[in-house]
Amino acid sequence: MTSDRNQLYPTFAEWDGNTAAARDLQRQLAQKVVLDDDFGPLKTIAGVDVGFEDGGKITRAAAVLLDGETLQPLNEVVARLPTCMPYIPGLLSFRELPAVLRALEALGETPDLILSDGHGIAHPRGLGIAAHLGVITGLPTIGVAKTILTGEHGVLGERRGDWVDLLDKTGRIIGTVLRSKEKVRPLFISPGNRVSLASAPELVMRYVTRYRLPEPTRLADRLASRRDEKRSPRTKAASLK
Repeated sequence: MTSDRNQLYPTFAEWDGNTAAARDLQRQLAQKVVLDDDFGPLKTIAGVDVGFEDGGKITRAAAVLLDGETLQPLNEVVARLPTCMPYIPGLLSFRELPAVLRALEALGETPDLILSDGHGIAHPRGLGIAAHLGVITGLPTIGVAKTILTGEHGVLGERRGDWVDLLDKTGRIIGTVLRSKEKVRPLFISPGNRVSLASAPELVMRYVTRYRLPEPTRLADRLASRRDEKRSPRTKAASLK
């Protein structure tokens, strides 16, 4: 079982599948997260999201590459890998990242920034999927989550662009609760790597058009959920079965 896991999950080859060891690894990797703005011109940006096929047996990761100025899609990829780990709260990245990394690799171009569906440092051990992705790749990443995982916040205004801090139990700021569209449910934004707490929501709003989600994760969400299969026949596929 371990050799099969290492073949499918080379990113976690040192991990034997033990959940306690996974949490320890998260704590270690969280220390490597950079919370300073450390990126150049954002010429290309990517969005990533994950869905599942065949009753959860196949992990389906979508990656979309966009022009950083016009937000026009440049490429899109769907990667499919066998799902070898059940859903365990707080360990989402161990289940989804292998397929995400395969999809990003298949894009054929390294983006200047990645927006990931999920959390960055707004995670019980400071390493949500966006932070884990950023540490592994060394790239700037931001977590754009639809629901809260941890933390608390004050009252949020109803107008587009309204925001409040997301705080952990010690009162430390771990992200932003952002109203990306008037009178819709907020997004939970947290930096993943090489992006500051202040810049993360500003960058997300830069890429919000008329929808609740910013364009990179909105388009990735459509691919990951299979809503775009008929609309996007050009989508590339990367599989390991």
